[in-house]
Amino acid sequence: MEEFKKRSAADGDKEIVFSKAIKAGKRIYYLDVKKNRKDEMFLAITESKKIISGDGEEAQVSFEKHKIFLYKEDFEKFTAGLQQAIQFITDEQGPAEPRHEEKAPASPTEEETTESLSNEEIKIDIDF
Repeated sequence: MEEFKKRSAADGDKEIVFSKAIKAGKRIYYLDVKKNRKDEMFLAITESKKIISGDGEEAQVSFEKHKIFLYKEDFEKFTAGLQQAIQFITDEQGPAEPRHEEKAPASPTEEETTESLSNEEIKIDIDF
């Protein structure tokens, strides 16, 4: 994930003062804090999705982008609404499971550990 601060944008774009890229499968989400001409900051959220059309040598790669702009006077309402939407999905479908490439090896549960110890020798770890 990339992070950087204070970059002047070219071609008359607004000044980017902070940016964070979040890679998530075929998508990348960019969170850019920008300043307008009045030096007021706002958040630009961009979703970029890689699109491959065609096969083999004739395959063409393009990127589909969607943007929203979030202003500080709306942060509280947006955050509350986002939390409610996430909670609704979690209540309906359970918590999100990590993507395959992000999964850490599963550690045994306390019950599994207790079972394996009862079937094997007893191990004691003492720190002094």
